[in-house]
Amino acid sequence: MENNTKKTLQAHIAILTANMIFGLGVPVTKFLLDDWVTPMTYMAFRCVGATLIFWAIAMFLPKEPVKRRDLLVIMAGGLLGFVISQTLTAWALQFTTPVYFSLIATLTPIATMLMAALFLGERITRLKTVGVLLAIVGAALMVIVRWQSGTGSNDLLGIALAILSVLTWVVYLLITRKVSQAYSAVTQMKWIFLVSSVAVLPFAVGDIPQTRLLTDFSPSMDWFYGASAMFFIVVFATVLGYFMIPYAMQYLKATTVSIYTNLQPVVASLIAIAIGQDILTWDKPVAAILVLLGVFLVTGWTTKRTTQ
Repeated sequence: MENNTKKTLQAHIAILTANMIFGLGVPVTKFLLDDWVTPMTYMAFRCVGATLIFWAIAMFLPKEPVKRRDLLVIMAGGLLGFVISQTLTAWALQFTTPVYFSLIATLTPIATMLMAALFLGERITRLKTVGVLLAIVGAALMVIVRWQSGTGSNDLLGIALAILSVLTWVVYLLITRKVSQAYSAVTQMKWIFLVSSVAVLPFAVGDIPQTRLLTDFSPSMDWFYGASAMFFIVVFATVLGYFMIPYAMQYLKATTVSIYTNLQPVVASLIAIAIGQDILTWDKPVAAILVLLGVFLVTGWTTKRTTQ
């Protein structure tokens, strides 16, 4: 029991860290897309970089055979949870505002909880419901307070794409739940990013001439900042972040994992303030408190009795 509690705590720390990294990745990604890469070459850097790193790590670990059926699930999960979900996110932001997209993204835990209850038979307790709602209120508070009157070029299409992005991520969490418990995170990630690279590269090759990070190579400090930002995205926001997700899912339910996604807009906003992309307003710390309280209500009172 004590060992299970320790593993559960480590899983919570892992998924908390992953979502803080993902939140930090938002302003870094904006910096890259503004000047250094196109959306498709951005995805290609992430896929190829993560593939090389995970396969290199796997060479020094005991070989772990994967059943054919499980390999198909892992690959399908990679296409859904990384390639399709991330691509839909980029497209959604082309048609609607970040405000609308952020509001849709905060529905991830509710979608996960409902789909897990519908397809996996997970029980929805009153405490979990309250926790999820508090976290959603906290994440949504910032964007509501800072609501802008401007709209996107096609908000209806953008919102539809945002919903599809959320749903594909939720499906990834659910369909990889069992294989996440059966195989190491490195084994899962090396296959996920290999199939992702195969899927993305054909679409990224044509964007290379428009990719300043590749065509404007020079030893200047400006290029160094761009390269460092891409390094952070590949190593931390991709390799480390996506390594922690399957690790956490070995000990936590999909609903519990999804609740932490509400930390991302909070972290992204705080980082944006620190680097001058945003200003501090009263809603930011209040939102952070609500999100953390929601996480505690969903997970904190139940880990002593059962593995989430």
